[in-house]
Amino acid sequence: MKVVVRAFARFREVVGDVNTLDIPEGSGIQELLTALGARSHECRDLLFDEEGRVREHIIVMVNRRRLARNAIASTVLSEEDEVAIYPPVAGG
Repeated sequence: MKVVVRAFARFREVVGDVNTLDIPEGSGIQELLTALGARSHECRDLLFDEEGRVREHIIVMVNRRRLARNAIASTVLSEEDEVAIYPPVAGG
């Protein structure tokens, strides 16, 4: 199935602006992020900590809705879903 990935700020530099990834049916956010991390060591280091967990500061949105941290492992994607990955937001 094809899923659109949009990355912002530093993630865009590493992942690219818009990517359509082809992932197996029934894949979820965890599998999608793992596929992105497999593209390069730099991408993996941005997405995952030393234990292989998704970094706490990453914001993930699916179809323009923010995904709760505890839902990353259990969220299953569908054909043509849009996943956005954001760095932490800082005010100023």
